[in-house]
Amino acid sequence: MSVVKINVLTVPEPMRAELERRFAGRAGLVENAEGFEEFALLRPVSGNDRYLVYTRWRSEEDFQRWTESQSFQKGHEQARADAERDTAEGHGHGHGHGHGHGGPAATGSELWSYEVVERATPNG
Repeated sequence: MSVVKINVLTVPEPMRAELERRFAGRAGLVENAEGFEEFALLRPVSGNDRYLVYTRWRSEEDFQRWTESQSFQKGHEQARADAERDTAEGHGHGHGHGHGHGGPAATGSELWSYEVVERATPNG
């Protein structure tokens, strides 16, 4: 039975483009992980400030292996390095809020976990 992990990121309006840029820069890091099935970054459109980072895994064990992997660590280190570089270059304030690109893009996060009970895909 597949499991779904949804990382809920609270992202202020000025940091949305930066968050999306950072995720685009990490493309390819999760796709080859054992047990990985799907990824989607969901942008809010209904007036809230929460992005959803959706991943689906073959099992809880596969997800846990991913979070302990070098690729996972590399992706998070790359995001930190990007934020530090932007701050050093004077592009941000280093706290994830206000204008600019430095510091974390999100001001908060929580992880939701689900088991896939039923799923539909297109016929054909």
